Amino acid sequence: MTPTDRDDTGPGSGPSPSPGPSPSPSTSPGRMISRKSLLRAAVAAGAAVPLLSGTVALARDSAGQGRVLPATPDCDDGDGPTHDQIEGPYFKPNSPLRTNLVTSGVTGTPLTVSGYVFGRTCAPLSGVLLDFWQADGAGDYDMAGYTLRGHQFTDAKGAFTLTTIVPGLYPGRTRHIHVKAQAPGQPVLTTQLYFPGEPRNNTDTLFDATLLMNVRAAGGGKEGTFDFVLNVAGTPGPGDPTDPPTDPPSGAWAPGRSYAAGDRVTYGGAAYRCVQAHTSMAGWEPPNVPALWRRE
Repeated sequence: MTPTDRDDTGPGSGPSPSPGPSPSPSTSPGRMISRKSLLRAAVAAGAAVPLLSGTVALARDSAGQGRVLPATPDCDDGDGPTHDQIEGPYFKPNSPLRTNLVTSGVTGTPLTVSGYVFGRTCAPLSGVLLDFWQADGAGDYDMAGYTLRGHQFTDAKGAFTLTTIVPGLYPGRTRHIHVKAQAPGQPVLTTQLYFPGEPRNNTDTLFDATLLMNVRAAGGGKEGTFDFVLNVAGTPGPGDPTDPPTDPPSGAWAPGRSYAAGDRVTYGGAAYRCVQAHTSMAGWEPPNVPALWRRE
């Protein structure tokens, strides 16, 4: 099926007012630094990333050109959950369970999208349902079958990876990927992911800069990263190291060390448990980085 109109052409649908871009996060003392803030700072500084375990290489798109993209809402005290967007007329329920949407006959620029799903408190959420659908390289959606459609669940660390292609353009829309995200027993977030540097981002009235992925070239394809923040409390998943401590902390926190999930340290007279493996550095002290350390 060839889309000939906007994604908001369904009955009763229309573009709702889009929230303005979130301000760039401050790294001044006292500001809670989320995992996404750290990743954006690494991109802007041209750091040798990844520094967080399991994270794919990050984009150097607009930051490398001297511009800073508006930030996706972080999971810290000053920001809200990922923005929602309309479903559009091309969603189909009952998509197959798969992380690779590239099936026989699908052609286009290879794209891998990876990231994490967090709750409001920065706890990674396991078992979150992510249902993706998109246009093919020519801008067409498959309404007869399930080409370029599929769902998956985040792992014990809240991580996901999607293998697909860069979607094509069609009248009225910029490039985008649709997704529904639902934590177990929680409401569904319906939203869209966008690509930086697209000319149509300036003319698509549905475009929301807070939903931009970080995208970079990778071989003959592209790699994108995006972290979702759901409007849920964020209770720890089964793989999170949050069991009550039974042994003493492993020592005082120090920069330049490799910490694994489950490691415990002391800082400023308080005990902290490591949530995600990472290499520490000045500015990432446990009280400032709730995405990496949880106070006990």
